Amino acid sequence: MKVEVWSDIMCPFCYIGKRRFEAALEQFPQKDEVEVVYRSFQLDPNAERFPQQDTYEMVAKKYGLSRERAQAMHDNLVQQAKSVGLDFRFENAIPANSLDAHRLIHYAGTLGKREAVVELMFKAYFTNGTHIGKIEQLADVAAEAGIDREAALAVLRSDRFADEVRAECREASRLGANGVPYYVIDRKYAVSGAQPSDFFLGALQQAWDEAHPLVSLNESEAGDSCGVDGYCAPGEQKPQ
Repeated sequence: MKVEVWSDIMCPFCYIGKRRFEAALEQFPQKDEVEVVYRSFQLDPNAERFPQQDTYEMVAKKYGLSRERAQAMHDNLVQQAKSVGLDFRFENAIPANSLDAHRLIHYAGTLGKREAVVELMFKAYFTNGTHIGKIEQLADVAAEAGIDREAALAVLRSDRFADEVRAECREASRLGANGVPYYVIDRKYAVSGAQPSDFFLGALQQAWDEAHPLVSLNESEAGDSCGVDGYCAPGEQKPQ
């Protein structure tokens, strides 16, 4: 079974949802049969690479709020993050354009390190205050994942993987995503948002059960059994 997860590095619910999904997957009996692939999505492709405002100012301006109200909203997100073991520090977050971060994730995928870099990139943005618009800082994240820093810099100095990132963004829209996180199971089932772990577990089980239906091998004769009404008789049918 394949689960594709569309997310943006700047999306707090994507990081929270990642933890909730991972908790569900850990409880899923067939977890070793599940392939998880993280896909790219940009919430704001036009975001500045070197923004002049912090997260609170950006949200306040975008939604017509006071800075105090924007900060209060983010304080609530901090508490949600703590509930799944994450440490959000919005006072240090820099809301830069995420294209280069996604390009690096795609490059990491060619080295078998895509999921590792996704995890490290979330932590870099939400906890460490990494400036994802600065390729030198992105290269540090790559090095933390065991990727050659100079090789990562060479990729980031080019436009490699930009087309792949944009293609995945378009694909998310084609599959019905209006936002992220967006989970697609076997290209048949979709789950929107950072749902509770129990919801994810139920979705995984439903998808698995429908892909692996139980097939009865009894073509004509039933074997000895007891019915739910308590009637038991070997080789006989219940009298009418």
